[in-house]
Amino acid sequence: MTKKYDVTGMGNALVDIEFEVSDSFLETNGIEKGLMTLVDEERQGTLMTAIHTKTSKLQCGGSAANTVIALSQFGGKSYYCCKVADDELGRFFMEDLRESGVNHNLDPYQLEKGITGKCLVMVTADAERTMNTFLGITQTFSKSQVNPEAIKDSKYLYIEGYLITSPDAKEAMLQAKKVAKEHGVKVAITFSDPAMVKYFGAGFEEIIGDGVDLLFANEEEAMLYTGEDSILEAREAMKKLATRFVITQGKNGAMIYDGETFIDIEPYPTRAVDSNGAGDMFAGAFLYGITNGHSYASSGKLASMASSKIVSQFGPRLSWDEAREILDRLRPDQEA
Repeated sequence: MTKKYDVTGMGNALVDIEFEVSDSFLETNGIEKGLMTLVDEERQGTLMTAIHTKTSKLQCGGSAANTVIALSQFGGKSYYCCKVADDELGRFFMEDLRESGVNHNLDPYQLEKGITGKCLVMVTADAERTMNTFLGITQTFSKSQVNPEAIKDSKYLYIEGYLITSPDAKEAMLQAKKVAKEHGVKVAITFSDPAMVKYFGAGFEEIIGDGVDLLFANEEEAMLYTGEDSILEAREAMKKLATRFVITQGKNGAMIYDGETFIDIEPYPTRAVDSNGAGDMFAGAFLYGITNGHSYASSGKLASMASSKIVSQFGPRLSWDEAREILDRLRPDQEA
């Protein structure tokens, strides 16, 4: 049966505001480097004032939003379940999704009053990204934002791990997974961030339950969640969690378990300037591949190409031309 969507994603709707900062700025302001930290609006505003620059980049973001936008740019069909407020940034978010070719649950005439979430992305000279996030109205993401019809009409449901911080959002995650399972839709989850695994491990255990079809993690998240001291031990333990999984390894590429064997994905040489969105891009390109006739190895190669491109520039998103160029680079390799 033909599905309308390759992937329905669900996650926090955040407008990303990205700045370049120094390590000393992070130290002076007591910011834990390399992690996503939840803050209130006042703290976020104080930091933005302290950064003292008007040079910033504004894009609709949030982990799963970046992923479904990436999938759309490669030619896939995606839907996004999220929540924004009836404010300027909320309308910006909706328009950005539309321009990116992503269908969504947002109705401009039924938005609630409040503040749309913002993510302050601070990038240091070593390309590490540190995020301070004010969730705003997405903190109240609940079952109401889940579209069962979109899930039923998708090949995959993709769930962002950041939602685990809210009890209402966790219930929405469980409901969406239940709908997917009942209608033969595969379920993919990303851990999103080491802090999520470290502080909300019990919540993930509930969401993963008796297993998911596809799990995305980086090395640190995989070892933290499984409690193993090496990545080789962690990847064996992950077989109990997911039928298939991807472990991204930064500059060392990635490893994919396709249900039977491990596939090593080589990295593409690049000069990293900004790691923001690299994991989201990897997931989006990989999901595009496996839902559009590519093998797991080919999908991993596409994802590695795309994420290497992302880390070589600022911002979590490719241009449409860049996405097409990466697909064109992949085709000759497939034909060879």
